[in-house]
Amino acid sequence: MLSHPSRRTVRGAFVATAAVVAAALPTAPATAQPSAADALAKYNELSEKASKLNQDHLKAQDDLKAKQGELDKAKGDLAVAQKAEESLRGQVDVLTEATYSGARFNQISALLVSDSQQDFLNRMSAINILAADNAEALKNLTDAVNAADAATKSANDATEASKKLLGEVEQKKADLDKQLKEAKAQYDSLSASTRNALKNAGDMSNISVPPGTAGKAVQFALDQRGEPYVYGSNGPDSWDCSSLIQKAYAFAGVSIGRTSYAQAAAGRSVSRGEVKAGDIIVYYSSQSHVALAIDNVRAVHASTEGVPVKIADINSIGPISAIRRVEG
Repeated sequence: MLSHPSRRTVRGAFVATAAVVAAALPTAPATAQPSAADALAKYNELSEKASKLNQDHLKAQDDLKAKQGELDKAKGDLAVAQKAEESLRGQVDVLTEATYSGARFNQISALLVSDSQQDFLNRMSAINILAADNAEALKNLTDAVNAADAATKSANDATEASKKLLGEVEQKKADLDKQLKEAKAQYDSLSASTRNALKNAGDMSNISVPPGTAGKAVQFALDQRGEPYVYGSNGPDSWDCSSLIQKAYAFAGVSIGRTSYAQAAAGRSVSRGEVKAGDIIVYYSSQSHVALAIDNVRAVHASTEGVPVKIADINSIGPISAIRRVEG
Protein backbone atom coordinates (compact mmCIF):
# COMPACT_ATOMS: atom_id res chain seq x y z
CA MET A 1 0.00 0.00 0.00
CA LEU A 2 1.06 3.48 -0.75
CA SER A 3 1.60 5.49 2.37
CA HIS A 4 0.01 8.97 2.71
CA PRO A 5 2.32 11.84 3.50
CA SER A 6 2.14 13.20 7.02
CA ARG A 7 0.71 16.66 7.74
CA ARG A 8 4.17 17.81 8.72
CA THR A 9 5.57 16.76 5.34
CA VAL A 10 2.80 18.58 3.42
CA ARG A 11 3.20 21.72 5.46
CA GLY A 12 6.98 21.67 4.86
CA ALA A 13 6.47 21.29 1.13
CA PHE A 14 3.98 24.22 1.11
CA VAL A 15 6.41 26.45 2.93
CA ALA A 16 9.21 25.54 0.54
CA THR A 17 7.01 26.21 -2.49
CA ALA A 18 5.88 29.56 -1.09
CA ALA A 19 9.50 30.51 -0.55
CA VAL A 20 10.34 29.70 -4.17
CA VAL A 21 7.35 31.72 -5.46
CA ALA A 22 8.21 34.63 -3.20
CA ALA A 23 11.77 34.57 -4.45
CA ALA A 24 10.55 34.67 -8.03
CA LEU A 25 8.27 37.68 -7.48
CA PRO A 26 9.70 41.21 -7.63
CA THR A 27 10.12 42.73 -4.22
CA ALA A 28 8.36 46.05 -3.49
CA PRO A 29 10.90 48.77 -2.71
CA ALA A 30 10.81 50.21 0.77
CA THR A 31 9.64 53.81 0.99
CA ALA A 32 12.77 55.93 0.77
CA GLN A 33 13.14 58.59 3.42
CA PRO A 34 14.16 61.99 2.00
CA SER A 35 17.78 62.81 2.65
CA ALA A 36 18.82 65.94 4.48
CA ALA A 37 20.01 67.38 1.15
CA ASP A 38 16.65 66.66 -0.50
CA ALA A 39 14.75 68.22 2.39
CA LEU A 40 16.94 71.32 2.25
CA ALA A 41 16.52 71.55 -1.53
CA LYS A 42 12.75 71.37 -1.11
CA TYR A 43 12.88 74.08 1.53
CA ASN A 44 14.94 76.30 -0.76
CA GLU A 45 12.46 75.71 -3.59
CA LEU A 46 9.49 76.65 -1.41
CA SER A 47 11.36 79.66 -0.06
CA GLU A 48 12.11 80.90 -3.57
CA LYS A 49 8.41 80.68 -4.46
CA ALA A 50 7.54 82.54 -1.27
CA SER A 51 10.12 85.20 -2.08
CA LYS A 52 8.55 85.79 -5.49
CA LEU A 53 5.06 86.00 -3.99
CA ASN A 54 6.41 88.44 -1.41
CA GLN A 55 7.78 90.66 -4.18
CA ASP A 56 4.51 90.34 -6.12
CA HIS A 57 2.60 91.42 -3.02
CA LEU A 58 4.93 94.39 -2.45
CA LYS A 59 4.60 95.46 -6.09
CA ALA A 60 0.81 95.24 -5.89
CA GLN A 61 0.94 97.48 -2.80
CA ASP A 62 3.11 99.99 -4.69
CA ASP A 63 0.73 99.90 -7.66
CA LEU A 64 -2.23 100.49 -5.36
CA LYS A 65 -0.47 103.40 -3.67
CA ALA A 66 0.29 104.98 -7.05
CA LYS A 67 -3.29 104.48 -8.23
CA GLN A 68 -4.63 106.00 -5.03
CA GLY A 69 -2.36 108.98 -5.72
CA GLU A 70 -3.94 109.29 -9.16
CA LEU A 71 -7.37 109.07 -7.56
CA ASP A 72 -6.54 111.83 -5.07
CA LYS A 73 -5.29 114.05 -7.93
CA ALA A 74 -8.40 113.32 -9.99
CA LYS A 75 -10.61 114.25 -7.05
CA GLY A 76 -8.64 117.47 -6.58
CA ASP A 77 -8.96 118.32 -10.28
CA LEU A 78 -12.68 117.63 -10.08
CA ALA A 79 -13.11 119.94 -7.09
CA VAL A 80 -11.23 122.76 -8.88
CA ALA A 81 -13.23 122.24 -12.08
CA GLN A 82 -16.55 122.21 -10.20
CA LYS A 83 -15.63 125.40 -8.35
CA ALA A 84 -14.65 127.12 -11.61
CA GLU A 85 -17.88 125.94 -13.24
CA GLU A 86 -19.93 127.30 -10.33
CA SER A 87 -18.20 130.68 -10.49
CA LEU A 88 -18.60 130.98 -14.26
CA ARG A 89 -22.24 129.98 -14.13
CA GLY A 90 -22.78 132.90 -11.76
CA GLN A 91 -21.06 135.26 -14.17
CA VAL A 92 -23.16 134.05 -17.10
CA ASP A 93 -26.32 134.35 -14.99
CA VAL A 94 -25.50 138.00 -14.23
CA LEU A 95 -24.98 138.77 -17.91
CA THR A 96 -28.17 136.94 -18.86
CA GLU A 97 -30.15 138.82 -16.23
CA ALA A 98 -28.78 142.10 -17.55
CA THR A 99 -29.94 141.19 -21.03
CA TYR A 100 -33.50 140.47 -19.90
CA SER A 101 -33.65 143.65 -17.79
CA GLY A 102 -32.94 145.85 -20.80
CA ALA A 103 -29.29 146.58 -20.23
CA ARG A 104 -28.56 145.00 -23.60
CA PHE A 105 -29.34 146.82 -26.82
CA ASN A 106 -29.10 145.94 -30.45
CA GLN A 107 -27.77 148.34 -33.08
CA ILE A 108 -31.24 149.61 -34.15
CA SER A 109 -32.37 150.43 -30.60
CA ALA A 110 -29.07 152.17 -29.96
CA LEU A 111 -29.58 154.32 -33.05
CA LEU A 112 -33.16 155.18 -32.15
CA VAL A 113 -32.45 156.32 -28.62
CA SER A 114 -29.16 158.10 -29.29
CA ASP A 115 -29.14 161.88 -28.95
CA SER A 116 -26.09 162.37 -31.12
CA GLN A 117 -23.53 160.57 -33.24
CA GLN A 118 -21.15 160.40 -30.30
CA ASP A 119 -23.91 159.01 -28.07
CA PHE A 120 -24.60 156.34 -30.69
CA LEU A 121 -20.91 155.39 -30.85
CA ASN A 122 -20.75 155.20 -27.06
CA ARG A 123 -23.82 152.96 -26.95
CA MET A 124 -22.43 150.72 -29.70
CA SER A 125 -19.10 150.41 -27.85
CA ALA A 126 -20.93 149.33 -24.69
CA ILE A 127 -22.97 146.80 -26.66
CA ASN A 128 -19.81 145.31 -28.21
CA ILE A 129 -18.10 145.09 -24.83
CA LEU A 130 -21.08 143.35 -23.27
CA ALA A 131 -21.32 140.95 -26.20
CA ALA A 132 -17.61 140.09 -25.93
CA ASP A 133 -17.91 139.59 -22.19
CA ASN A 134 -20.87 137.28 -22.65
CA ALA A 135 -19.16 135.24 -25.36
CA GLU A 136 -16.02 134.85 -23.26
CA ALA A 137 -18.02 133.89 -20.19
CA LEU A 138 -19.95 131.28 -22.16
CA LYS A 139 -16.74 129.85 -23.62
CA ASN A 140 -15.11 129.70 -20.19
CA LEU A 141 -18.19 128.02 -18.77
CA THR A 142 -18.17 125.44 -21.57
CA ASP A 143 -14.48 124.76 -20.94
CA ALA A 144 -15.10 124.41 -17.21
CA VAL A 145 -18.00 122.00 -17.77
CA ASN A 146 -15.83 119.89 -20.09
CA ALA A 147 -12.98 119.90 -17.54
CA ALA A 148 -15.37 118.85 -14.78
CA ASP A 149 -16.70 116.02 -16.95
CA ALA A 150 -13.16 114.83 -17.74
CA ALA A 151 -12.14 115.04 -14.08
CA THR A 152 -15.25 113.08 -13.07
CA LYS A 153 -14.42 110.31 -15.57
CA SER A 154 -10.80 110.24 -14.41
CA ALA A 155 -11.86 109.99 -10.77
CA ASN A 156 -14.33 107.21 -11.55
CA ASP A 157 -11.72 105.28 -13.57
CA ALA A 158 -9.13 105.67 -10.81
CA THR A 159 -11.66 104.50 -8.23
CA GLU A 160 -12.44 101.33 -10.19
CA ALA A 161 -8.74 100.64 -10.81
CA SER A 162 -8.01 101.07 -7.11
CA LYS A 163 -10.75 98.60 -6.20
CA LYS A 164 -9.32 96.07 -8.66
CA LEU A 165 -5.77 96.52 -7.36
CA LEU A 166 -6.96 96.19 -3.78
CA GLY A 167 -8.44 92.81 -4.69
CA GLU A 168 -5.13 91.79 -6.27
CA VAL A 169 -3.22 92.83 -3.15
CA GLU A 170 -5.52 90.76 -0.96
CA GLN A 171 -5.24 87.73 -3.26
CA LYS A 172 -1.44 87.92 -3.43
CA LYS A 173 -1.33 88.21 0.35
CA ALA A 174 -3.43 85.06 0.63
CA ASP A 175 -1.15 83.25 -1.84
CA LEU A 176 1.90 84.40 0.12
CA ASP A 177 0.48 83.23 3.43
CA LYS A 178 -0.23 79.80 1.97
CA GLN A 179 3.26 79.52 0.53
CA LEU A 180 4.85 80.66 3.78
CA LYS A 181 2.91 77.99 5.66
CA GLU A 182 4.31 75.30 3.33
CA ALA A 183 7.84 76.66 3.65
CA LYS A 184 7.55 76.81 7.44
CA ALA A 185 6.36 73.20 7.58
CA GLN A 186 9.29 72.15 5.41
CA TYR A 187 11.70 74.12 7.59
CA ASP A 188 10.36 72.40 10.70
CA SER A 189 10.96 69.03 9.03
CA LEU A 190 14.67 69.73 8.63
CA SER A 191 17.09 68.14 11.03
CA ALA A 192 18.31 70.15 13.98
CA SER A 193 21.83 70.23 12.54
CA THR A 194 20.54 71.60 9.21
CA ARG A 195 18.46 74.28 10.93
CA ASN A 196 21.44 75.30 13.03
CA ALA A 197 23.56 75.57 9.89
CA LEU A 198 20.93 77.81 8.29
CA LYS A 199 20.83 80.02 11.40
CA ASN A 200 24.59 80.52 11.35
CA ALA A 201 25.38 84.17 10.56
CA GLY A 202 28.63 83.21 8.85
CA ASP A 203 31.47 85.69 8.43
CA MET A 204 31.02 88.50 10.97
CA SER A 205 34.53 89.94 10.62
CA ASN A 206 35.31 93.55 9.84
CA ILE A 207 35.39 94.11 6.07
CA SER A 208 36.83 97.22 4.47
CA VAL A 209 34.58 99.03 1.99
CA PRO A 210 35.47 101.60 -0.66
CA PRO A 211 34.77 105.30 -0.09
CA GLY A 212 31.73 106.97 -1.57
CA THR A 213 28.09 106.11 -2.03
CA ALA A 214 28.53 102.43 -2.90
CA GLY A 215 30.79 101.88 0.11
CA LYS A 216 28.25 103.48 2.46
CA ALA A 217 25.51 101.22 1.11
CA VAL A 218 27.66 98.12 1.52
CA GLN A 219 28.68 99.10 5.06
CA PHE A 220 25.03 99.54 6.04
CA ALA A 221 24.16 96.09 4.69
CA LEU A 222 27.16 94.50 6.44
CA ASP A 223 26.09 96.08 9.71
CA GLN A 224 22.81 94.13 9.50
CA ARG A 225 24.54 90.73 9.48
CA GLY A 226 22.90 88.32 11.90
CA GLU A 227 19.52 90.07 11.82
CA PRO A 228 16.56 87.87 10.83
CA TYR A 229 14.80 87.64 7.51
CA VAL A 230 11.06 88.39 7.64
CA TYR A 231 8.88 88.52 4.54
CA GLY A 232 7.71 92.08 3.87
CA SER A 233 9.79 93.60 6.68
CA ASN A 234 11.32 97.06 6.20
CA GLY A 235 13.77 96.97 9.11
CA PRO A 236 15.29 98.20 11.26
CA ASP A 237 15.76 94.88 13.06
CA SER A 238 14.56 92.45 10.37
CA TRP A 239 14.60 92.50 6.57
CA ASP A 240 13.55 90.90 3.36
CA CYS A 241 15.98 90.89 0.44
CA SER A 242 14.84 94.06 -1.30
CA SER A 243 14.19 96.15 1.81
CA LEU A 244 17.81 95.58 2.87
CA ILE A 245 19.07 96.89 -0.49
CA GLN A 246 16.67 99.83 -0.52
CA LYS A 247 17.56 100.94 3.01
CA ALA A 248 21.29 100.44 2.35
CA TYR A 249 21.15 102.90 -0.53
CA ALA A 250 18.82 105.23 1.37
CA PHE A 251 21.51 105.35 4.08
CA ALA A 252 23.95 106.38 1.34
CA GLY A 253 21.57 109.10 0.15
CA VAL A 254 20.18 107.36 -2.94
CA SER A 255 16.53 106.49 -3.49
CA ILE A 256 15.70 103.23 -5.27
CA GLY A 257 12.53 101.14 -5.57
CA ARG A 258 11.22 98.88 -2.82
CA THR A 259 10.83 95.67 -4.82
CA SER A 260 13.42 93.43 -6.44
CA TYR A 261 11.62 94.11 -9.73
CA ALA A 262 12.20 97.86 -9.40
CA GLN A 263 15.81 97.30 -8.32
CA ALA A 264 16.38 95.10 -11.37
CA ALA A 265 15.82 98.24 -13.45
CA ALA A 266 17.80 100.66 -11.26
CA GLY A 267 21.01 102.29 -12.49
CA ARG A 268 22.76 100.65 -15.42
CA SER A 269 23.63 97.11 -16.39
CA VAL A 270 27.14 95.69 -15.87
CA SER A 271 28.62 92.29 -16.67
CA ARG A 272 29.56 89.60 -14.17
CA GLY A 273 33.24 90.31 -14.71
CA GLU A 274 32.76 94.01 -13.92
CA VAL A 275 31.05 93.46 -10.56
CA LYS A 276 32.34 95.62 -7.73
CA ALA A 277 31.20 96.79 -4.30
CA GLY A 278 27.71 98.27 -4.31
CA ASP A 279 26.40 96.49 -7.40
CA ILE A 280 22.95 94.95 -7.06
CA ILE A 281 22.91 91.27 -8.03
CA VAL A 282 19.46 90.12 -9.19
CA TYR A 283 18.72 86.39 -9.10
CA TYR A 284 16.38 83.93 -10.82
CA SER A 285 14.45 84.40 -14.05
CA SER A 286 11.62 85.82 -11.93
CA GLN A 287 14.05 88.47 -10.54
CA SER A 288 12.62 87.73 -7.11
CA HIS A 289 15.84 87.95 -5.08
CA VAL A 290 18.58 90.57 -4.75
CA ALA A 291 21.94 90.83 -3.01
CA LEU A 292 24.54 93.58 -2.63
CA ALA A 293 28.05 92.90 -3.90
CA ILE A 294 30.90 93.38 -1.43
CA ASP A 295 33.49 92.77 -4.12
CA ASN A 296 33.71 90.61 -7.26
CA VAL A 297 33.33 87.37 -5.27
CA ARG A 298 31.10 87.99 -2.26
CA ALA A 299 27.71 89.57 -1.62
CA VAL A 300 25.65 90.31 1.48
CA HIS A 301 21.96 89.47 1.38
CA ALA A 302 18.82 88.68 3.34
CA SER A 303 18.25 85.16 2.11
CA THR A 304 15.02 83.66 3.42
CA GLU A 305 13.10 83.08 6.64
CA GLY A 306 15.12 81.01 9.07
CA VAL A 307 18.36 82.41 7.65
CA PRO A 308 19.87 85.68 8.93
CA VAL A 309 21.45 88.41 6.84
CA LYS A 310 24.83 87.03 5.87
CA ILE A 311 27.67 86.98 3.36
CA ALA A 312 27.68 84.42 0.57
CA ASP A 313 29.57 83.70 -2.61
CA ILE A 314 27.87 85.63 -5.41
CA ASN A 315 27.59 82.61 -7.66
CA SER A 316 26.30 80.32 -4.92
CA ILE A 317 23.17 82.33 -4.13
CA GLY A 318 21.36 81.35 -7.30
CA PRO A 319 21.24 81.86 -11.07
CA ILE A 320 22.04 85.50 -11.85
CA SER A 321 19.42 87.35 -13.89
CA ALA A 322 20.84 90.88 -13.93
CA ILE A 323 23.52 93.06 -12.37
CA ARG A 324 22.82 96.75 -11.84
CA ARG A 325 25.18 99.55 -10.87
CA VAL A 326 23.41 102.42 -9.10
CA GLU A 327 26.42 104.71 -8.72
CA GLY A 328 29.47 105.12 -10.92
